[in-house]
Amino acid sequence: MISDPRTLARFATRVENRDRTALAELAALGSGNARIVGITGPPGAGKSTLVDALALALRKQNKTVAILAIDPSSRIHGGAILGDRIRMQQHHADPGIFIRSMASRGNPGGIAAATADVARLMSAAGRDYVLIETVGVGQDEIEIARVAQFTIVVLVPGMGDDIQAIKSGILEIADLFVINKSDRPGAAKVENELRAEGHAVPIVHTVATEGVGIDAILQHLNFPRRVGLPADPGERSSPIQLDHIAVAVNSLEEALPFYQSLGLTPSTPQHVPTEKVTVAMLPPLELLEPAADNSPISAFLQKRGPGLHHIALRVPDLNATIERLRESGARLLNEPRPGANGHIYVFVHPASTGGVLLELIQDERSVGLPAYTGEQSSPDKPDQEHQ
Repeated sequence: MISDPRTLARFATRVENRDRTALAELAALGSGNARIVGITGPPGAGKSTLVDALALALRKQNKTVAILAIDPSSRIHGGAILGDRIRMQQHHADPGIFIRSMASRGNPGGIAAATADVARLMSAAGRDYVLIETVGVGQDEIEIARVAQFTIVVLVPGMGDDIQAIKSGILEIADLFVINKSDRPGAAKVENELRAEGHAVPIVHTVATEGVGIDAILQHLNFPRRVGLPADPGERSSPIQLDHIAVAVNSLEEALPFYQSLGLTPSTPQHVPTEKVTVAMLPPLELLEPAADNSPISAFLQKRGPGLHHIALRVPDLNATIERLRESGARLLNEPRPGANGHIYVFVHPASTGGVLLELIQDERSVGLPAYTGEQSSPDKPDQEHQ
């Protein structure tokens, strides 16, 4: 792990210059475990101020941060115009924040060609978060979605027809919309236009210069990309989200090395007695190994072999969701009960979902169920035939 900022800066320069030795050394370092977050949007949206505020908030949580600020290239020397480093100079004495301005060098898409490799370097160096701020050139800044695990699109009031103009560009890659400078008139109009366009993406209002709304952004950063289900605007701080994709395997011991080679870090396997299964979490994946011959997972493997078992969605109010499903005639396979990590869940039969076994999980950050007091009687476990 590279802890010295000067050594890290020199390494980053070599990576940017595509030094073959540096790239080979980078490959040998591994991928690290940083959460890579992209911040993009039109010029004047306040991206730098927002990045600055996010970095401060993360430091208050004792998280280490690397900021990659992609600046326009100087026409004189080809390097970055260091506007972002000047704006963020308050962090110069904090070893927990590493700031790197990168020249776009004419690369289209709002980021530099070496951005992905430098982000990987910051992760390998042990940073908890890598925040990548794009140039801010307009609607074609979609390359950030190929690098970041989570993409924030920043908009501001007073954009006029700009929402229509960029709807086929950066709006399509958002995992979270942030309406910055929302103390100005027109913030509600921007949100209404986004809703009217059918974007099923959470929306957070911020005033980055005052730190308003930053905590709401932090609540979203560690969740996987959305699956596109519409959310109630009143629940925008806790929308329906993809929690995990479950894969049935014959053996965790045999399966885990492959996923670890991808850079995923598994949790300690847990035994879930109600399902007779052993679970290893590698967000956004969950691996399921049968813990008994009469386990439903064992039956699934015998019938279909290893593969996709179910998809899990996190919902803001499981009780209300269950009530709506029952009113619609959907077939639930069990009453709410605790699973791995103690979360409360229900399964929905594939016949009601269009062919996939669906797990619904209570989002613990929002409206919760009463405390679980013991195992349910007659749990109506997912039957072996339809898992």
